Amino acid sequence: MARKKLSLEPVPIVSEISKKDFYKSYVIPQKPVIVERFVNDWNASKMWSLDYIKNVAGDKIVPLYDNRIPINNATKKFNEPHLQKPLAKYIDDLKKGPTPYRIFLYNLLKKVPKLQQDFSYPKDTGLRFLKKLPMLFFGGENSKVFMHFDIDYANILHFHFDGEKQCILFPPSETKYLYKLPNALVAYHKIDFNNPNFEEYPALLKAKGMIANLKHGDMLYMPEGYWHQMTYITPGFSMSLRALPISKYNLTKAVYNVFIMRHFDNLMRQIGKDAWVNYKNKYAVERTNKKWA
Repeated sequence: MARKKLSLEPVPIVSEISKKDFYKSYVIPQKPVIVERFVNDWNASKMWSLDYIKNVAGDKIVPLYDNRIPINNATKKFNEPHLQKPLAKYIDDLKKGPTPYRIFLYNLLKKVPKLQQDFSYPKDTGLRFLKKLPMLFFGGENSKVFMHFDIDYANILHFHFDGEKQCILFPPSETKYLYKLPNALVAYHKIDFNNPNFEEYPALLKAKGMIANLKHGDMLYMPEGYWHQMTYITPGFSMSLRALPISKYNLTKAVYNVFIMRHFDNLMRQIGKDAWVNYKNKYAVERTNKKWA
């Protein structure tokens, strides 16, 4: 009997593409793509590696996060780190072997201006980049990023450096099958999207997604509101450039998420504490199974 698997098609890969064709073929229709050589003129494409980052920014104290989902802890703020240490020591840890600790949504480029000289925002893409938010993400072998979508519904150009990384994607249309928590941007935390338990989470069998395998220099385009779950195959890091939604409807949802939903959930976690968190987890599983399994 064949083993059940998630329905995942490979993300299309192109070697090179003009910025105008990229906008026309992928941004407007909101289709993911991997471009192998999107920014050949960047120094980052040639120079960035874990050793390079260690040399230029190793003294910076960085926030580290393990595989726990922050929103599942009623006593911690969403972005409160689990650990902090110098970046050089963290990179040394990555090279020693598997570690669950990751860096995410960290604006290292603001703290180390030298790194800003290594890249520029791609021109003629038709996108309006949020130029104060070039975020870096680091992870060690087998470390994972939970399944989620971004609060601002940004168009994301995700550039990977040094190593290999896997990304599972689902379009917003598949949200109903993904056991989304209410008033949150995450799927139920006990689901292993690399090896899901379909007996407990049968609605996942109906979800249609995509899978990408990234290597050094690749750019993965993730459209507005796309769910994504990352697994670091080897130690490495990535940089995301974010751009405003082109959809007015998605822009409205982004404003709601940032200014209403997020604050409502924070308030309820303060009031209800673990009872609120447990309610959301239970609701996500029971409602999804009842309606879509």
